[in-house]
Amino acid sequence: MSSDASSKKMGLVGLTVLVAVNMMGSGIIMLPASLAQVGTISLLSWVITAAGAMCIAYTFAKCGAFCKRSGGMSAYSEEAHGKSSFFISSYTYYVCLVISCVAIAVSAVGYIKPFMPWLNTPVHTFYGVVAILVVTMVANFGGPKITGQISSFTVWGIILPVLGLSVIGWWWFDPQTFMAAWNPHHDTTMHSVSSGIALTLWAFLGIESAGANSDAVENPERNVPLAVLFGTGFAAVVYILSTTVIQGIIPNAELAQSTAPFGLVFSEMFNPTVGNVVTLAAVIACIGSLLGWQFTNAQVSKAAADEGLFPKIFAKTNKAGAPIMGMLIMLAAELALAVMTISPNLVNQFNALLNLAVFVNMVPYILSMTGLEVMLRKNKVSPAQYRLGATVGTLGVIYSIYGVYACGAEAVFGGTILTLFGYIFYGFIAARDVKPEADVKAKA
Repeated sequence: MSSDASSKKMGLVGLTVLVAVNMMGSGIIMLPASLAQVGTISLLSWVITAAGAMCIAYTFAKCGAFCKRSGGMSAYSEEAHGKSSFFISSYTYYVCLVISCVAIAVSAVGYIKPFMPWLNTPVHTFYGVVAILVVTMVANFGGPKITGQISSFTVWGIILPVLGLSVIGWWWFDPQTFMAAWNPHHDTTMHSVSSGIALTLWAFLGIESAGANSDAVENPERNVPLAVLFGTGFAAVVYILSTTVIQGIIPNAELAQSTAPFGLVFSEMFNPTVGNVVTLAAVIACIGSLLGWQFTNAQVSKAAADEGLFPKIFAKTNKAGAPIMGMLIMLAAELALAVMTISPNLVNQFNALLNLAVFVNMVPYILSMTGLEVMLRKNKVSPAQYRLGATVGTLGVIYSIYGVYACGAEAVFGGTILTLFGYIFYGFIAARDVKPEADVKAKA
């Protein structure tokens, strides 16, 4: 490789920043209110999730380095489990992103409420969620270039306040406020920590994309895993600091009822005007994040359709490269889910969607991470590399299984039903590839 070509590639520091920024989207903005229902003991959940997320991130980085086929997690899972797992991974990831998009829209509505108090009723909240989903989906019709430009700018609307709070918020931090909220429901430590696991894991969803930039990186075999670990570690530190400091500023009962916790804490620290600015920035970040995730999901379904595993309608694109028909089908699914999860309490609606999304997403996570050992064998790595990859990958899978347990019985039940429907769909797809026995004998 020429030195000129190498100089245009991204180094370790640049990739580390990219990984951290990609992870720190809108997933954090409602979490302080959700975690307040568990108590400040959720700090232990963050520590466990940070360790688990590091294992998952490293495993995906190694999978991306060894598997050069398109398809991401679906391709990784096929290495160990065959063609049906490519479909199930694509299908469950698609379902997870549909759920996540509705959850992000709910977050956005929560942050809009201070400006539009009439959104307080469940019906009006539903109208707000629908409006945001429709507007962001239509905006995606312009293709990936426009979506990418908007998302890369708007994401800073939440990253900057969260980073700022992590640094300066300690001037307002009250240890007594924090300790008073340690375990408000007086549950066992194990139960409380498990209750916070699914919530904290939600903040790291998207970690699977961390190793997707290897072609544009200098010395990818070394730099990609390191950047993934450093970037994930940095995001974990910011998550832990920001949620801890907010729990030491806002009393727990007030925080648990807030639909815009970061706006609330900046109002407390400074004044309502600053709080409103942060709230508005968070709304913009949510909309930008929603744009990106909806387009990502449309591309997931398009890739599966190109492989013959989703209906062909998902592969049709307009002149701008946007798979519009697939987007409209996804929008219909999002609106149906928004109807089914209407709740008088917006935080409860968000938590229900979050738990369901985390469970469904653990299906492709577990399937794909178990493909690493096959890839390590195929690539004839050294015994030391194999042991390291297999050990970290197994820890990532075990943590993911714990994440499934932490989602609760209702989310596991609903998510299992959704996953099993995928096997019905795959039955029809698999049948298309079977050639009648008479045709096989004729060719023989």
